[in-house]
Amino acid sequence: MIRLYEVDPRYIQYLSYYEPRLFHNKQPEQIHTRKYIGIVLHIHGLDYFAPLSSYKEKHRKMKENIDFIKIKEYSVINLNNMFPVPPSAYRYVDIQSEQDVHYKALLWAEYYYIKSIQKKITKNAAILYNLKLRDGNTTALTRRCNDFAKLEEACLLYGI
Repeated sequence: MIRLYEVDPRYIQYLSYYEPRLFHNKQPEQIHTRKYIGIVLHIHGLDYFAPLSSYKEKHRKMKENIDFIKIKEYSVINLNNMFPVPPSAYRYVDIQSEQDVHYKALLWAEYYYIKSIQKKITKNAAILYNLKLRDGNTTALTRRCNDFAKLEEACLLYGI
């Protein structure tokens, strides 16, 4: 079942050493921390999460792809940037406890739409994962993906 999560910024910082393209949780100009959807893939005993990004004008012109899914005009999911997270480094987002009513409404809208397409999300995540492992960096699609194998190794070493 897909839900919204937050990932510990220390873990994101740690993984950035292995994968510099990783999205950070919060830039100085952002009010809220980045949310992630998970669990989009469970493989080799690891849980994968994908970042949500705010919808921007450039997204209007972009077509959905196996690694890029629009959540209406609320946000986008970048499955090419999914990564494994140990249970100690993520927590479920309790939307109901959000104090900012506008942000709370956005989170609920995103969540309901994501739930309606969760099979598509998990299917795309599995296909993308397998393509990356099979093809390495030989296609445009796989070149823009995180190095899942390297991130899995780093995930297993986290906190040791």
